[in-house]
Amino acid sequence: MLEKLEPLEKEYQTLEQQLADPAVLSNPSAYQRITKRYAEMGHLIRTIRAYKQALAQREEARELLSDPELGEMARADLQELEVRIRALEAELELLLLPKDPLDEKNAIVEVRAGTGGEEAALFAAELRDMIMEYARRGGYRVEVLDTSLTDLGGVSKVVFGVNGPGAYGYLKYEAGVHRVQRVPATETQGRIHTSTATVAVMPEAEEVDVEIDPADLEITVSRASGPGGQGVNTTDSAVQILHKPTGLIVSCMESRSQIKNKERALSILRTRLLEMRRAEEAAKRRESRLAQIGAGERSEKIRTYNFPQSRVTDHRIGFTTHDLEGVLSGDLSKLHEALRKADQERQLEALSQAAASQSA
Repeated sequence: MLEKLEPLEKEYQTLEQQLADPAVLSNPSAYQRITKRYAEMGHLIRTIRAYKQALAQREEARELLSDPELGEMARADLQELEVRIRALEAELELLLLPKDPLDEKNAIVEVRAGTGGEEAALFAAELRDMIMEYARRGGYRVEVLDTSLTDLGGVSKVVFGVNGPGAYGYLKYEAGVHRVQRVPATETQGRIHTSTATVAVMPEAEEVDVEIDPADLEITVSRASGPGGQGVNTTDSAVQILHKPTGLIVSCMESRSQIKNKERALSILRTRLLEMRRAEEAAKRRESRLAQIGAGERSEKIRTYNFPQSRVTDHRIGFTTHDLEGVLSGDLSKLHEALRKADQERQLEALSQAAASQSA
């Protein structure tokens, strides 16, 4: 364990020295990059130092075991230190797990109504609000990119960006099929219906991630339709882009500026193309136990919201809470904490099995 930790401490010390270097202080991009890495390593380094301190204290306690006056106290201290060391080792194992570099990217979230007609569209609108509020509570900036509304205030589809370091990692566990069980507002006989909505959470692709040949694009513009402010239908601001090689179609009409809508539509297109590539790669390694909990497949039922019992159940880990109102208002912290923990435990188990197979 200590051999793995030494390079990390050296890296942290190097970062500290760089942050005091005038050349770094005068370079905003370098300073931002180093500051970000320094902050990311903070908890890990504090845990490493606590672990090394506990090891040193254990050695001191062992040396005092034969002391006639201090031996009994040293034996009690040793028992406490052994428990602390095991806990710190377990925490370090989690902190040292490989991280997905995509977790640090901005996210693009797409919510679509599934089965259930207008009730599914109303549920999709509630999921949109829930995820947006959870993102805002995390300090992220939310920007609506495309919306298709229904007559009763639901959404058949909504696409929004969530911007800020770590946005994708913060929201990725929401990807999949969400199911609701309740009496719809449109139901006249009080019967409980089951409806669904799908959520796709994608790391926002940058130009360096996905290259698009302009010749592969067919771009059309039109006047925006639907509810909006004055002038929403007076200019050709809505943009639709067809990517001919894949048949993907994206649109954006949220801004009055055609240029902004085109930029946003291209960002969505790049993100979907990157997601297609990631899905192909995931299919090749489908059996890998290192895969995160809930691969975000659109066909995967991840959660049920049962209104009669005020219950929310996440089927990936069997997590249940009866705070339905709190969850729908954006309080997903306990649920996501449980998902992350289960994800880490799965990765640890996979790494342990891989190590065992190599040594066999």
